[in-house]
Amino acid sequence: ATEEEHSQRAFSAAEAGIEQVLKNNTSTSGSFTNNTSYTTTISTLEGQEFLMNNGTPILKDDATDLWLSTYPTYATPWNGTLTVYWGSASEQCTTSEQSDTLAALELILVTGDRNSPEVAQYALDPCSQRVNANQFEYINAGGKTINGKALRFRKTISVTSGLLMRIVPLYGEAVIGVTGCNGSGGNCNVFPAQGTVISSVGSVGEVQRKIVGFRENPKLPIQFFPFVLFSPK
Repeated sequence: ATEEEHSQRAFSAAEAGIEQVLKNNTSTSGSFTNNTSYTTTISTLEGQEFLMNNGTPILKDDATDLWLSTYPTYATPWNGTLTVYWGSASEQCTTSEQSDTLAALELILVTGDRNSPEVAQYALDPCSQRVNANQFEYINAGGKTINGKALRFRKTISVTSGLLMRIVPLYGEAVIGVTGCNGSGGNCNVFPAQGTVISSVGSVGEVQRKIVGFRENPKLPIQFFPFVLFSPK
């Protein structure tokens, strides 16, 4: 009973640490009169490869944005070859509403000048039994392990003056990884900052609880994409 109480108090302290980081935007530590304490760290999600949303699955029909330019000014547009990875071995090709349905992806690539951007769209599906109906591009390319997560499928795209890529899972949720490299792992470039990863550890005596949160850069309004979003058949 004492360990359970300490666990709950440590969890509450970790939550308080997350709230302090969100408020002050800096790493911090603190303690309370009930002998609980917290220590937080904040880091930037950026680099040559990473999992979108810090590895949390993107929900079906939701979206995540890969920033290819510097938020919020759209400075330094990105040039290079990027590869998007998704799909796990436990997910299955089906159109039914199941938690383990293998997702298709819609990619919306925004490039060019911020005042007159160009938009390219890609509809990708690794399920051969679905592409006859939805007319998506069939993807059967090999995957990659990113941050310990094994992903089965990939799509490689050459980008010139990239501003942003919106990624939307269809049919099912998906863990999505990206690299600034071609499918063979060469010609790599670093992506700009995508947001911040917040880690908070709450402690009571020898009991510790850890919470990790991700604060992504704000998404572009959905109104920016009125003519390119669609629903699969």
